[in-house]
Amino acid sequence: MADWTYWLIGAGILIVAELFIGTFYLLMIALGLVFGALAAWLGASGALQTLVAAAIGIAATLVLRRTRFARSGRRPAANDPSINLDIGQRVSVPQWHGGRARVMYRGALWDVELQSGQDAQPGEHEIVEVQGNRLIVARQ
Repeated sequence: MADWTYWLIGAGILIVAELFIGTFYLLMIALGLVFGALAAWLGASGALQTLVAAAIGIAATLVLRRTRFARSGRRPAANDPSINLDIGQRVSVPQWHGGRARVMYRGALWDVELQSGQDAQPGEHEIVEVQGNRLIVARQ
């Protein structure tokens, strides 16, 4: 078999592995291997094929890191309503004691803290974050 077929087989293996992993990084390395196959097809030496594959793979990976595909886009679980269903719910705070209170929520007593920059006024508040057993609330 010719050298370029080995490069393409390697690229195919990485593409299949990428289907199971779900990141784009293996695709970038596979792109480098495709360019290594192109260099082999054009008659470059083995060292030059490897150098081309490595350079393209590294460059493609660095370009990928600067795109939105490399960023997870997830927020911390403490204030992500798709993970923590308490975010956005309302609690009634009868009185505050220095920015803290105890309220009944979902059948249990919870410690409640006021979000920074908020006035400590009794009444309805919205849960904006959950930190352990503390609800961080804001007046809405």
